[in-house]
Amino acid sequence: MKILKCDLCDVTAEGETFDDWMAALRPHYMEAHADVMNDPSRPHSKEDMEKWMADNQARFDAVD
Repeated sequence: MKILKCDLCDVTAEGETFDDWMAALRPHYMEAHADVMNDPSRPHSKEDMEKWMADNQARFDAVD
């Protein structure tokens, strides 16, 4: 089981796999960071989302 912090705050989520961790983090992200998700000044292109996912996958993979 891996435990990692949210990329925007100190809240943690855990999961056996990256998908499990993302699923555990999603409710927190939607509630605590809705402002970020709905911010029209932030880019939300497919490429931006793919980069965000890749960055988080790398963070997850780096934890032993």
